[in-house]
Amino acid sequence: MCRNIRTLFNFDPPATEEEIHASALQFVRKLSGFTRPSKVNEAAFERAVEEVTAAARRLIDSLETNAPPRNREAEAAKAKARAAERYARLA
Repeated sequence: MCRNIRTLFNFDPPATEEEIHASALQFVRKLSGFTRPSKVNEAAFERAVEEVTAAARRLIDSLETNAPPRNREAEAAKAKARAAERYARLA
């Protein structure tokens, strides 16, 4: 899947509209194969991004968990450590 699509559920603070929109944009880019659509496809592309954004927001808002919210900084630090280890093995 797209490397830029991140888990957005159960974080403190909650996912922002910008984060949800960015994930939706990456998802539509992956599905369509376009980084930027042509003028003839631009309306369909933008409509898809908005629809996926709305669906993602509804999903995130409707999910429930008993787990405590995750800390964004701690999760980012873990991801950075995993990447450093992964790329160190390639060198």
